[in-house]
Amino acid sequence: MVLPEATVRDERGGRLFDGSTLMFDPAAGGGPLADAAAERQARAFGVTNTAFHVQRALRFASALLGHPLPHLLVRIGMHNQPRRWHGGHYRLPRASLTDEPAALSCAGEIHLGGGAGFVPAPDGSRYFHAPAHNVAIICHEVGHHLCRHTADFRLNRLRPPAQQTNLKIALDEGTADVFTAILLGTPDIYGWHRAAIAEWDQRRRKLQPRWTMAHFLGGRDQDPHADGTVWASACWSAREQVVATGADAARFDTALLRGMESAGAGAGAGAGAGARAAQLTKDALTKDALNERRQFSRLLSAITRADPGLASVVLTAMAEHGIRPGASNTALKDAARADLTGEVGR
Repeated sequence: MVLPEATVRDERGGRLFDGSTLMFDPAAGGGPLADAAAERQARAFGVTNTAFHVQRALRFASALLGHPLPHLLVRIGMHNQPRRWHGGHYRLPRASLTDEPAALSCAGEIHLGGGAGFVPAPDGSRYFHAPAHNVAIICHEVGHHLCRHTADFRLNRLRPPAQQTNLKIALDEGTADVFTAILLGTPDIYGWHRAAIAEWDQRRRKLQPRWTMAHFLGGRDQDPHADGTVWASACWSAREQVVATGADAARFDTALLRGMESAGAGAGAGAGAGARAAQLTKDALTKDALNERRQFSRLLSAITRADPGLASVVLTAMAEHGIRPGASNTALKDAARADLTGEVGR
């Protein structure tokens, strides 16, 4: 399916559409236990379902930013060998990605697996876990596309188009999660396929007030998804507090996205061609510059600058999660843990 904002295709071959309709039965996700007719219905539904939610997410972001994001390619049925995959990821071209297609879009691609395993349906039946049927996974990966073309946490625009990095930091994962929560209207974004995980377990990735900088780990060997939950939860709390003041939730959403765009500006913006651009890349793409973009406080400040009228509400809500302007993630983590130690000692 080719849309103005995105192209969505199933990479597994076979004829899914006959031209008579775009309405298909989800067929409980299809999968290896389904017959051929049900599997075709499930795969076709996956394409249309993905297209609908990708378009909705991109149009939502574009309306708040005031301009469209680059055209997005979504490939379904990827990476099913040597075993089936029920995940999704966002990929940019890099020569070292030996398990990816030879040619990747320089603007970024979403890859969704063909599915694996089953999740329980409300009626007690089983639903094959096909990522193209999972709106949370779809929206989360679109969130990475948004991050790449606004905040650009890894300064990919300064790298050669075919040598970008796919390393995700906590801010990238957390922002993709809160973007998903906004689109779904719930903080329990992964509750459909992670319902068996307790809400107090960080692996559930439910955006709730309990996640603060005291839970932040940091470091290259830590899971950015778990650390990102702290940022996402703080953003969700700030959004709820904005709504509690009587303001429209869209006002926070706009501040978030325009703050991301503002935070992404600066190094590399307006760079010339040739030697000037090459020198800019050499000067700007430094360890310090990348480290600066990891800091929660930097993006928080950009959000408050995007809508100064919301600043006090946002700052108060974020502070309850241990996130404040002007401090590194490490300093915020240490302060939050010191506060917990003080509480225990009293």
